[in-house]
Amino acid sequence: MAWEEKEHALYRAYTFKDFSEAFGFMTRVAILAEKADHHPTWKNTYNKLEIWLNTHDAGNTVTDKDRQLAAAIDKL
Repeated sequence: MAWEEKEHALYRAYTFKDFSEAFGFMTRVAILAEKADHHPTWKNTYNKLEIWLNTHDAGNTVTDKDRQLAAAIDKL
């Protein structure tokens, strides 16, 4: 599944082998997000992860900052 724009955010869902694999991926995303000073909204339940990206100080809309972080996440 690729990123999709819905409800004023970029959205993507992931399914991993288990919780450990999901959490490892989340840790790598957290490092990218911290470096970019742009933090996702996300939800994790066991091996499933959902990520929403939007720019709060731009009125909760999708900006280039979101697209850049999404592209960086895709490279993980």
